[in-house]
Amino acid sequence: MFPISDDAPRSRFPIMMWLLIAANIYVFIRELTAPNIDVFINHFALIPTHVQWDNYLTLLPFITAIFLHGGFLHILSNMWFLYIFGDNVEDSLGSMMFLLLFLIAGIAGNLLQYSITPTASVPMLGASGAIAGILGCYYVLFPYAKVRTLIFLFFFITIVDLAAPIMLGYWFILQLISGAGSLNVTDANQGGVAFFAHIAGFIIGILVGRIFKKHSASVN
Repeated sequence: MFPISDDAPRSRFPIMMWLLIAANIYVFIRELTAPNIDVFINHFALIPTHVQWDNYLTLLPFITAIFLHGGFLHILSNMWFLYIFGDNVEDSLGSMMFLLLFLIAGIAGNLLQYSITPTASVPMLGASGAIAGILGCYYVLFPYAKVRTLIFLFFFITIVDLAAPIMLGYWFILQLISGAGSLNVTDANQGGVAFFAHIAGFIIGILVGRIFKKHSASVN
C-alpha cells in the first residue's frame, strides 16, 4: 500500500517538515557528489562494529545516519511519507516538538536496530525510523483521517480511501512480521531493511502522540 494523500486539515504552513525534506535532499546530493561515496557513507552512517561507547565521536552516526539514504527510491519514498503525514503532525505538535520527535524517533530506531545486530559491519542509514515516529504520532492524533491509498495486489491496482489507523496499523504489523523474519537471518552483514528501526520509531511516535493528546485534554 502506498499513500497518495490524506484529508486531515492543517492550519499553518509546515515549515519544519519542509526544512527536514530540504536537509535530507541536501545531504543526499552531498553524498552523491562526494569524491568517494564509500568513504562518505562509512564516515556518517551507523556501522555497529565501529561503535565505542566511551568515544562520543563514534556515537554521532546515531544522528547523522538519519540524513543519509541508499539510493533515489529510498529517499523518494521516505520524503513522500514525510510529506503526506508530517504536515498534520507538525501542525499539532508545533515545529520544535516535531523536530524533536523526528530526531528522537530516528535515534531510538538506530539504537534498537544496533542492539539487534551489534556485530554488523554493514552501514545503517536512512530516515525511516524518524519518519516511522511521525507515522506513529499521526496514528494517535488523527484516528478519523482518511488516507487515499494506492493498492497493488498482484496484477490488480486500485485506489481506495482507508482510515488512517487501518493503513498505518497494517504498515506497522508488516514491520513486526518482517522484523521477526529478519531475526532468522544468520549473517548480520547481509544488509537489508532496518525493520526494528521502523518498529522503535513508530512506538516512540505513539507514545509522544498519547502524551500530547493527554496534555491537550488536561489543558482544555
